[in-house]
Amino acid sequence: QVQLEESGGGLVQPGGSLRLSCAASGSSFSTYAMGWHRQAPGKQRELVAAISSGGITNYADSVKGRFTVSRDNAKNTVYLQMNSLKPEDTAVYYCNADRWLQLRRYNYWGQGTQVTVSS
Repeated sequence: QVQLEESGGGLVQPGGSLRLSCAASGSSFSTYAMGWHRQAPGKQRELVAAISSGGITNYADSVKGRFTVSRDNAKNTVYLQMNSLKPEDTAVYYCNADRWLQLRRYNYWGQGTQVTVSS
């Protein structure tokens, strides 16, 4: 069992920056692929950025060059650095942990943190 807790959301002006953190409890954090997803009002949840257990990263086209995902396995934490924020980045941001073990999938979600980009 893994519990995830996001933090770092808030209100920021367009062009500003925020850093989200996701702290994981439980063991074997380093074996999980970690993802950041977001859901804006009236829209489907979408994957924003992901980092594999080996540190390989992927980004949605809409955030490439602006967002950076990283992880610190010693602290059981994954981060999302968001720069040059736009109003369309406004959403609830969710952390996700995912792995397969012996043909069984283990997938966990945090409760989300609100990010609002507005002047």
